[in-house]
This record gives sequence, structure tokens and C-alpha cells, in this order.
Amino acid sequence: MAAATIFYVERVPSAGEQVVLDGDEGHHAARVLRMRAGEPVMVCDGAGEVGDGVVASVDRAGLTINVTGRWSVGAATPKVTVVQALPKSDRSELAVDLAVEAGADEIVPWQAQRCVSRWDAKAAKGRQRWEAVARAASRQSRRANLPMVADLHSTVQLAEFVGARVAGGAVVLVLHESAQSGLSTLKERLSSAPAVVLVVGPEGGVADEELGVLTAAGAVPVRLGPTVLRTSSAAAVALGALGVLTDRWTGGPLVHGER
Repeated sequence: MAAATIFYVERVPSAGEQVVLDGDEGHHAARVLRMRAGEPVMVCDGAGEVGDGVVASVDRAGLTINVTGRWSVGAATPKVTVVQALPKSDRSELAVDLAVEAGADEIVPWQAQRCVSRWDAKAAKGRQRWEAVARAASRQSRRANLPMVADLHSTVQLAEFVGARVAGGAVVLVLHESAQSGLSTLKERLSSAPAVVLVVGPEGGVADEELGVLTAAGAVPVRLGPTVLRTSSAAAVALGALGVLTDRWTGGPLVHGER
């Protein structure tokens, strides 16, 4: 069966009920995708509840959808958080898009020492933009669970974050070209960890002082391979590796009619 378009709603109703898709989602469906009555769709609350549906009617504001079935999709394990140092403006959205499509469950913006981009007074606006990009990437990659975008973190705040996650059993990895160990050497730890945190530095790399602060908090420096990746693509490559090294890729794709 052809893949049905997925839309995000506040609540997925039970089979036999209707849901109205309005606002930004409704506008995207009606005016951009030009959905028509009778087309199969899926609706999702972003927290794992998914419903099959059929478009009942379309107007300028959005769609009315008849829900024909409902089921739940569990989150992938281990949970992966991407700490992304702010890239240059032209690559900022690309970094978020690729990380979400690759499966990031949470994204933490980081104002690292060598970041060219500075959010400063624009932190709230920057976070909102990353949330919008994450939502669009989730729709594109057909995700049942929307990733959360956290507030901007300073290095001091990030060290506290890392310490708390390590205390909770997470494996925190700083992607660093000079690290002695590769990601694959940690396969046993990664496969048994409840959560993984990937720390991605800016274009100029993670400063030595920052690396010292993060390792003191419990983070482990690792390298992905023999080449140096851009900050906008490093998280996606690491998430792909984690998909192979852990059970994150054991589930199948989100398919219309799945039960």
C-alpha cells in the first residue's frame, strides 16, 4: 500500500470519530499538498499515538478527517539526545533537519566557544525556528514521536546537563577528531545504555577547555571515522552508526494500516 501522508494533531481520536486539521498543519495540507477528499492519511499526536484516516472534506482552513483505526508506536531505545553547537546561519537548519530525519529524540542547542553564530537575545526565536524545522523533518521522515528542542545551553549549563545524564545511566559522547577511540569500540556500553547523548561541536571544533569540562562531567571523546565531518552532518552520521550498534533500527517504518 502506498505511504499515507502524516499530520500532527493534539489528540488522536478513536476509530469512528473525526478530527479537524487546521492551523499550520491544515494550511500545509490544503494549500501546499492540495489534499483531496477520499485520500488516505495518518494523524499523530507526536507522542506515539497514531491513527489511520481518510480525508472527509477540504476547505481553505484545512481538512476534516474520518479516523478509521488507532494504534501506538513506542519510542526507539536507547533514547538519543543531540547537543548541537550553533552552526553558521546557512547550515543551522540543515543540522537540525538531518539529525531529526536520522532519528534524534531530543536536540539541545549549545552556544559553544567557537560558534560563529550567536543567538544572544534571539534565543527564543532560534529555538522556535529549530522546533519548526524538527516538525517538518519529522513529517518528511514519517515519525510517530516528535523530538523536543531544549533551551539554548551555555557550556556551564551543558556540563550540568551532562553530569545529570551520566548519573542517570546515559552514555555521553563528544564527537572529536582527535579522540583515540572510535564509536564502534563502545558497542557493548551503547547497546545496554538507556540513553545516549551526542555532543557535536561548531565549525571550529570543541575547544580544549570545553572538552576538559565535559569529560570531567563524565563525557567520553570519540571519533566517527577517518574523515572530518561538517557540524551540520556529524550528528546524522553518528545516529546512523548507533542504528547499527544498538537496537534502535529494529522497528519497521510507520505504514498506513499497520497494527
